[in-house]
Amino acid sequence: MGLVEGKIALVTGAGSGIGRASARAFAREGAKVVVVDVVVDGGEETVTLIKADGGDAVFVRCDVSSAAEVEAAVKTAMDTYGRLDCAHNNAGIEGPMSSTVDCAEADWDRLLGINLKGEWLCMKYEIPRMLTGSGGAIVNTASVAGLVGFQGLPSYSASKFGVNGITKVAALDYASVGIRVNSVCPGVIQTPMIDRLVAANPEMEAALIAGTPMGRLGRPEEIAEAVVWLCSDRASFVTGHNMVVDGAFTAQ
Repeated sequence: MGLVEGKIALVTGAGSGIGRASARAFAREGAKVVVVDVVVDGGEETVTLIKADGGDAVFVRCDVSSAAEVEAAVKTAMDTYGRLDCAHNNAGIEGPMSSTVDCAEADWDRLLGINLKGEWLCMKYEIPRMLTGSGGAIVNTASVAGLVGFQGLPSYSASKFGVNGITKVAALDYASVGIRVNSVCPGVIQTPMIDRLVAANPEMEAALIAGTPMGRLGRPEEIAEAVVWLCSDRASFVTGHNMVVDGAFTAQ
């Protein structure tokens, strides 16, 4: 029996990287999955992969910075499967690198709108649905950049520190009514986001690997395993936790 057998899980940013790995892991562990992404091709491909493995999934296009679209995505989960048990709020962008002073206001607003406001909006619409059932579990994707500063990423770091903070607040708000809220803080993971950063700064990859004591980049599947565990009954007393999965990056 899988870790989340019979549960309904919603995953944002599920068209690639950590989100895709998470959606597939939920399905493998017995959940039916609502695959959410703003990129249609990627989201539909994730559904195809899940179904090829014998799982059950549907795709919903959604821009998580839009309240109406988030509400509609959560409604689709309810209309399709009748309830919502688990959510991995993972959609996010990296934005351009810059100093604090040189960070453009438009870039700041867009990144915070997706990375922080988007995760708040997801919880805003997920939690009431979970309250109509028997509770639930939510994992927000933060980052080690939400625990320590990263030079050149002022808006990204601000958004991820914010995710870790709102995770703790939501955990306190709903601990007594059967909803657990945690975040996962990945280190440097081999995803399209990192690929884009390295393409713009080719010397960065070697520096990121050198800065990780395990001597390699993490894999999306390694984050997905933590997410599914946090949403499972095996983590039944874990809430308000910012779980670090980073190859000892922040232990230095």
